[in-house]
Amino acid sequence: MRFVVDNQLPPSLSRLLAEAGHDSVHVAMVGLDAASDEALWSWATREERIVVSKDEDLFFLANRGGNSGRRLWVRIGNCRRDALHSAFERGMPAVISAFESGQRIVELA
Repeated sequence: MRFVVDNQLPPSLSRLLAEAGHDSVHVAMVGLDAASDEALWSWATREERIVVSKDEDLFFLANRGGNSGRRLWVRIGNCRRDALHSAFERGMPAVISAFESGQRIVELA
């Protein structure tokens, strides 16, 4: 899977996804760390990347009609990096399965 990790989440999360075999970048790596939600969403859709974000506004962008973008909505509260990584390691099999089955918006809680 191809991911782009948004600003609210650490670059280490992108590295964790890459170590798990995914093509993953953090917005800071591609010059989108100051981009608007619309610009990030458009870029990710063109690049066929799943946006990994805590940002609720991206939920509304993902639900617009005729949109093909995909989004992993991180619903984990503020926590230390190790706890975030553990939650991803536990939840990613179900997340991957959901995206492979055609879901466009998947929650990780």
